[in-house]
Amino acid sequence: MSRSDVQARHAEAFRALHTRPGAFIIPNPWDAGTARLLAMAGFPALATTSAGFAFSKGLPDNAIGRDAMLQHIADIVAAGGLPVSADLENGFGDEPATVAETIRLAAEAGAVGGSIEDATGRADKPIYAHDAAVERIAAAVDAARALPFPFTLTARCENYLNGRRDLADTIARLVAYRDAGADVLYAPGLTDPDDIAAVTRAVSAPVNVVMGLQGGLLSLDALAALGVKRVSVGAALARAALGAFLRGATEMAHDGTFTFAADAIPGRELNRWFAAPDNSPVSFGR
Repeated sequence: MSRSDVQARHAEAFRALHTRPGAFIIPNPWDAGTARLLAMAGFPALATTSAGFAFSKGLPDNAIGRDAMLQHIADIVAAGGLPVSADLENGFGDEPATVAETIRLAAEAGAVGGSIEDATGRADKPIYAHDAAVERIAAAVDAARALPFPFTLTARCENYLNGRRDLADTIARLVAYRDAGADVLYAPGLTDPDDIAAVTRAVSAPVNVVMGLQGGLLSLDALAALGVKRVSVGAALARAALGAFLRGATEMAHDGTFTFAADAIPGRELNRWFAAPDNSPVSFGR
């Protein structure tokens, strides 16, 4: 099967996940190894995390350029062997044409979906004006629809991550992005069940919610009951791994002991899993 055939098959499978009953988890690997392990764990699709990848490079979030991010997307696609939705930040530029080009390049890298934010990355004006934000999403939609497979476009409203806890404006933006053609709507930072339910009712389209970012942690079943279709975890897995790393480093530096190693995965297990020719399901100790 050709690469284009595989991508088309992945695109159709990913789109179908958004139409079946209930909600699904789309976890976020940050390198090839974690992509393989998540595939072996049985998840149906993967999403990249710009923050997790940046941390792995010793950089803060939003410090990775487009070329490096595109290579990272290609690495995750190749390693995981699953449909991949790419975290494309704000499209790596202000202009709608730049956003459209980013969608095309992400598809060339192997992604079958991707998200575009309405955050500018500038402290003085963190969120694009409403009309400009809609224009950028419309350009992304046009680029996605021109592809030879159904690219699933996610439009993100970044209000809550930028100190703008304005539910009415967040809903208005998400509805406008839906009307511009976005397939999935996403407002990271929403944690209150009533707010989440208000969003899902208002947009009447697939909604992604992130867990593990901040605030309360709702289960998959609880989120599905609120009308959520897709649940991601952003950089939470990467931060959890780094948390274990720092606890071990702190123990060695402060106490000169090594009890952290008791929780480490045996090297023989990792060698066995990574030596496998594919990402066949693994129980991981169950």
